[in-house]
Amino acid sequence: MANKTVLVTGGSRGIGKAIAIEFAKKGYDVLINFKSSVEKANNLANYITKNFNVKCLVFQADVSKEDDCLNLYQFALKELKKIDVLVNNAGICLDMDLHDRTVGHFLDTFKTNVFSVFFLSKLFADLMFENKYGKIINISSNNSINQFYPTSIDYDASKFSVNSLTKNFAIQYAPYVNVNAVAPGWIKTDMNICLTDEFMIEESKKILKRRIGTAEDVAKLVTFLASDDADYIDGEIIVIDGGMF
Repeated sequence: MANKTVLVTGGSRGIGKAIAIEFAKKGYDVLINFKSSVEKANNLANYITKNFNVKCLVFQADVSKEDDCLNLYQFALKELKKIDVLVNNAGICLDMDLHDRTVGHFLDTFKTNVFSVFFLSKLFADLMFENKYGKIINISSNNSINQFYPTSIDYDASKFSVNSLTKNFAIQYAPYVNVNAVAPGWIKTDMNICLTDEFMIEESKKILKRRIGTAEDVAKLVTFLASDDADYIDGEIIVIDGGMF
């Protein structure tokens, strides 16, 4: 039998990289989308093909642009024939003082964090519905639920929008396509590299597990939601933040 297939956007590093590896471990053929990290994407693809008995492809596209999303969709169908799982992971966060924030900053954030989820989910969900099978998993944030930071006001708002898209796509494409979102808390990735050690120590004190999460923590939840064991989970926003209060 042919392997199941997964597309991971923003898949060359951080959470996306961990997700791609976790799916490969479970026997999925993997398509890694990246925007600019050519070397990292190719190195990851080589690692996956050498260590797991799966196919791994890479495709450069700026998923904030509709035309690039269409090109990615067409490449996926040409090379893999179908996509069983779509992980909308690509995202940006531009931390700055609220008074320095502009409409342009909001637009840039929403193009990547929200518009890409809409563009790609619509394209692939139509195909999944036709095939009567598919899983879409969106990477949201607990910033959309119970943690708020004025310095990332546009990011927080964008993740609220991702949650709304998740609910609406789940309704639209029922019963064949499961659409869920994962809402991580603090995760050790390059996105947080600009934050001070002192700040992260104080934030970790708010977490019941008393540690910052790892990309692998998130990846394991994502692959579970893609599995048949999670078939009765649909339209949900699942927080994974170690118990953050």
